[in-house]
Amino acid sequence: MDNLTHSLFGLMLARAGINRLGPGSTALLIVGANLPDGDLVTGLSGALFYFQCHRGWSHALAVSPLLALLPLPIWWLFVRRERPGLQAFASAYLAVFAGIISHVFLDCWNTYGIRMMLPFNNEWYRLDWVYIVDLWIWVILLIGVLAPLLAGLVNSEIGAARKKQGRSGAWVVLGMVGAFLGLRAFWHNEAIGVLEARMYDSRRPIRVTALPGPFVPWKWTGVVETDRAWSVVPVDLLGDFDPDSGRTLLKPETPLPQEPAIRASKTGRVFLAFTRHPYWRAGPSPHIEGGTLVKVCDLRFGLPEEARFSAAFEFDASGRLVHESFGMGAEK
Repeated sequence: MDNLTHSLFGLMLARAGINRLGPGSTALLIVGANLPDGDLVTGLSGALFYFQCHRGWSHALAVSPLLALLPLPIWWLFVRRERPGLQAFASAYLAVFAGIISHVFLDCWNTYGIRMMLPFNNEWYRLDWVYIVDLWIWVILLIGVLAPLLAGLVNSEIGAARKKQGRSGAWVVLGMVGAFLGLRAFWHNEAIGVLEARMYDSRRPIRVTALPGPFVPWKWTGVVETDRAWSVVPVDLLGDFDPDSGRTLLKPETPLPQEPAIRASKTGRVFLAFTRHPYWRAGPSPHIEGGTLVKVCDLRFGLPEEARFSAAFEFDASGRLVHESFGMGAEK
C-alpha cells in the first residue's frame, strides 16, 4: 500500500491502545508502519537494483525483529532525560514492531505483493484484493483521524466538557477497514468465477487473475491466459460480462530463440522472477542492422504500450545479446 495508508493505519492502531505502551509509542508505531519502505534507498544504485530489492528483505517476517531495533537510538535521544529503563525500551520496541507487522499485513492486500518468507523461500505473496492506492480506505482512515478533531471543535464552541478520546472510535474505524476488505475479497472471488466460467476465442483459460482498480470496487480487470493468447478484459460485477470486450494478445507460435539468453541475463533473471503474466514480443531492432529487439512486460500493470514495468533485450544479427534494459514506466 501507499505510505499515507500505512501511516493512517498505524495511527489508528496507536489510538486503539498501543499508544499506552509508553512515551512516544504513537510516533514509534507510525515510524514502524513506514520502515519497510526504507528499501527506497536501494534506488541510488539504479532502477533494476531497487526493483530487485523492493518488498524483499525489508518486508520479510524473519527480518522484522531486527528492523524494529533501528529507530530506538533516535527514540532514546528524545527520552534520555527521563532515564528510560528496560521496560520502556521493551515498550518502544514493541510499538515499532507492531507498525512493521501492520505494514507487511497491508502490503499483502494488493497485486504487487511481498516476499515475506525470505530467506526460506523467494515466493511472492499477494491477494489482489485492493489497488495499491485505495481511495476508499483513505476515506475510512481519514474519517477516523478527522472525526475526533471535529468533535473537539464542536464541543469547544458549545462549551461542552471535552471528553478524552478513547479506543472505541479507533476500533470502529479498524472494523470498517476490515469490513471493506472482506467485501473486496468477496468481489474478487466473484470476478475470478466470472472469468473462469467463459471461453476465450473457443479456448478455455489456463489461469485467470482479477486485478482491482482504485475507484470502483465492483469493477476489475481480468487477465486471462489460454494456450494461444492473453486476454485483458474488463469485468463489471453489476453488469453483463463479454469475454470479447477486451484486448487479445497472441503468444509467439513457438518459443523465441532469444529466450534462453534473456533468462540467463541479469535483467532477465530479476524481471522474470517478479513477472506474473509475462507478455513477450519480438521485432526488428531499430538500432542494429539485422538485429532483433525483444520486449517483455507484465500484463498485471497494463497493456504493452502502458505497462508500468517492462524489460527490453537487443540482439545482433548473430543472435548475441548486446544490450538489456529495464524500465519503470509506460513505453515511449
